[in-house]
Amino acid sequence: MVTLRQARLAGRRPWRMAAAALVAASVLVTAGCSGDKGDSPSWQGGAGGDGKTASESPSPQPTLSTVAVTSPAADAKDVVASTEIKYDSEDAENTSVEVKDADGAEVTGVLDKDEKVFRPAKALGWGKTYTVTVTGTPSGDKGGSASSTFTVMKKPSKLVRVTSFLGDGQTVGVGMPLIVRFGRSVPAKYRGEVQRRMVVTASPVQEGIWHWVSPTEVHYRPKTYWQAHTKILYKVQLAGVPMGDGWYGRTDMTVDIKTGRALVMTVSNKTKKMTVKQDGKVIKTIPVSLGKKSTPSSSGTMVVIEKKAHTVFDTLAELGPEEGYRTKIDYAQRITWSGQFIHAAPWSEGVQGRANVSHGCVNVSMANGKWLFGRTMLGDPITVSGTGDKLKNGNGWTDWNMSWDEYKKGSAI
Repeated sequence: MVTLRQARLAGRRPWRMAAAALVAASVLVTAGCSGDKGDSPSWQGGAGGDGKTASESPSPQPTLSTVAVTSPAADAKDVVASTEIKYDSEDAENTSVEVKDADGAEVTGVLDKDEKVFRPAKALGWGKTYTVTVTGTPSGDKGGSASSTFTVMKKPSKLVRVTSFLGDGQTVGVGMPLIVRFGRSVPAKYRGEVQRRMVVTASPVQEGIWHWVSPTEVHYRPKTYWQAHTKILYKVQLAGVPMGDGWYGRTDMTVDIKTGRALVMTVSNKTKKMTVKQDGKVIKTIPVSLGKKSTPSSSGTMVVIEKKAHTVFDTLAELGPEEGYRTKIDYAQRITWSGQFIHAAPWSEGVQGRANVSHGCVNVSMANGKWLFGRTMLGDPITVSGTGDKLKNGNGWTDWNMSWDEYKKGSAI
C-alpha cells in the first residue's frame, strides 16, 4: 500500500531529475566555450585545469585629473596688471593655484573654485614676471599639475586718478551715499568691469548697489537708509584696470567708515513744521518757513552736504541789486547745490510755522538752528513735501530721491 507521503515524494522525482540534467548541460556548454584544448573551466579563486590557483585580476591604475592654466596664455607679454588667473580642472574642488613672482614671493589672493579663477588681492607689479602652478590635490585617485609663466605690461603713462569723498574713520548719517570720483570720464563699455572691482561690505549686511551719477562719478546706497551704527568697508581695486583709450587705473583704495545714530528730518509745507526723529522716535518738532511763491523750496529727499556754523550768503553777483542780497547766516546746513540750506533766520521767526518767506531755504529760529546744528552730521536725510517745486536729481546728493528700481537702472552691471 502506497502512503500519501510516498506518493508526494514520487511526484517530485521527475522535477529533480530535470533540474539535474539542466545543470549538467550548463556545465558542458561552459566547458565547450572555455578553449579549443578542452581545458577545464577556471573560476576566480578556484583551480585551473592544471590544479593551480588562477591569478587575481590586476588592480586599476590611478588616473590623474587634467589641469591647465587657461589665462594668461603661456609666455604672454604685456598682460594687464589687474589680470585674473583662469584655469581648468576635472576636480576643481580639490585643485590649488599658486602664483609667484620671479623672486619666489607668493602672490596672495582669492581662489574661486566655482568659476575656476584666482583673483590677486592687489594689482600685479608693472613689468614683473610671474609663474602660475595649478595642482590637482590628490583626492582618491585624482592628482596632477601644470605651470605657466607670463609678464605684466610696463607702467603706462596714462593713469586715471581715483578718489573717495569719504575718508577712513568718518562717522556719517544714515542717508550718506558712498561717493567715488574719477579724474577722467569712464566710457560706458568699461564701467561694468570698474564697478565689479568696487566691493562694499557692511555689518550688519544690507542690500545695496552702485549708481553712475555721471561718467566721472559713481555712488553707492543701500535699498533703504543705512541701519544705525553700521560698519562699512569699501575696496576700490582699480590699479592697472583698463579704463578706455589706453588709460588705466592708478591705485587701489580702501575706506573704512561707520554710520551714527539714525536721525531723519521731515518737513511739511502744509503744517510748516519739521519733525526730527532719532532711532525712530520723535525728539523735536520745529516751526519752519519755506520758500515764498517766487522762490519755492524743492520737494524731495536730500541729505546734509556740508555744515557751516557761520557763513555769508551773497547773491548780488547772480541776481543783481534788486533781487540779490548779502547776509550773514548762522547754523547753515547745505542740502542742494543750487543754494538751499537749513539755517537759522531770526528775521523770519515771527512767521515760522505760519508762512513762507525764504528764498528756498528751510528757515528755523536761532535757538532751533543751534539745537539742530549740534545734532546733525554729514549724510543725515531730510525730506520736504508739498511745495511748488520738485527736486531735480543731481541737485545735491539726491540718491534717495529715486525709487530703488529707478536707482538700480544706474548700475553698469
